Amino acid sequence: MTGQVQRETSQLRRVAVASAIGTTIEWYDYFIYSTATALVFGRLFFSTLSPASGTLAAFATLGVGFLARPVGGVVWGHFGDRVGRKAMLVLSLVLMGIATVGVGLLPTFGSVGVLAPILLLVLRLLQGLSAGGEWGGAALMAVEHAPAGKRGRYGSFSQIGVPAGLILAQLVFFVLNGSLTQEQFRGWGWRLPFLFSIVLVAVGLVIRLHIAESPVFAALEREQARSRMPMVEVLRERPREVLMASVSFIANTAIGYVFLAYLLSYGTSVLKLSNATMLVVVIVGSVTWLVSIVASAIWSDRAGRKPVYLAGSVLLVVWSVPFFLLVDTRQPWLLGVAVVVLNIGLGATYGPQSALFAEMFEPRYRYSGASFSYAVGAVLGGGFAPLIATALRNSTGTSLSVSLYMVGVALLSLVAVLALRRDTP
Repeated sequence: MTGQVQRETSQLRRVAVASAIGTTIEWYDYFIYSTATALVFGRLFFSTLSPASGTLAAFATLGVGFLARPVGGVVWGHFGDRVGRKAMLVLSLVLMGIATVGVGLLPTFGSVGVLAPILLLVLRLLQGLSAGGEWGGAALMAVEHAPAGKRGRYGSFSQIGVPAGLILAQLVFFVLNGSLTQEQFRGWGWRLPFLFSIVLVAVGLVIRLHIAESPVFAALEREQARSRMPMVEVLRERPREVLMASVSFIANTAIGYVFLAYLLSYGTSVLKLSNATMLVVVIVGSVTWLVSIVASAIWSDRAGRKPVYLAGSVLLVVWSVPFFLLVDTRQPWLLGVAVVVLNIGLGATYGPQSALFAEMFEPRYRYSGASFSYAVGAVLGGGFAPLIATALRNSTGTSLSVSLYMVGVALLSLVAVLALRRDTP
């Protein structure tokens, strides 16, 4: 009995690490694209446009990747419910690695003309397909392996991959920013984070190939209870859950991308703060986000998912206006306060999400329901958030317009959270 418990504990630990490391790598790849978009892509791939228009065009490619995420959610969800969680996790990591290394090898507009932004767009779509299926598999592997009463805690391992990947991406850019001149960074240095991805993907694959399949899916196989058309079933049997889950995620992903993609561009181009200062600010916020994710997930095991989600949603509503008021002071410590409080709200609306979404759908179509809801929320919220924020600031000349946009999406998600059925811890 003792040996069996030790094996189960060891397997659970491996699954938790695989979920955390795998999603960290996936989101590192995703976020180096976001960071490079804010810092250099406008000049490199849209050099015939004005600086403002080039930034808008670069952010548009960021948004296009989100359009592929529901497709990825449907495809990965279908096969995740039919073939298994583990196989789709491995495939998503390979696809993200190929797309990301490909970006690092791309010729720029100055070399091949209009072909450069077209290839960038294609690779961005592949990133979107991968991200659309990655989260659902990682979340379900962690939640479905978790002991009773600890689904929130173990589900947070897939969630911390987002801020952890962001921290890793920002640290890489911070080192490059400090060791290369601007000319070197714009000429070739920006490629290094993308090429480094191949090392991380290799590590992630080794880890993911050595974990066991989800016990919930294994039971479905034994009982021959797998759904033949999981996406059709989830839309037929759980349309309300799909809608509420999707809308509840809009604020987190929209405001999250204002923080992680738009803020860096805004701070350097509008406020004229240094790249180093803004990278440090983003790292501070990301660390706060990570800690908040873990704390709120553990809290949700005791208090329930909805109360935690609700607290975070309210904070996002009330902090959106003070956020930019503090950012616009250009004082680093006030920028720090702004991002710390904002990321506490982001963490509280993200930490319990794996467990919440898993508990909303039956096991036979859980991968499809959770992945599709997550992907749709990401498209509606984060898909074009940096583009919208940039357009609002350019057209109005004030960051207040961006704050009001953040308030609007936060209120929308707050309504969806209030409509969620109350769960028990």
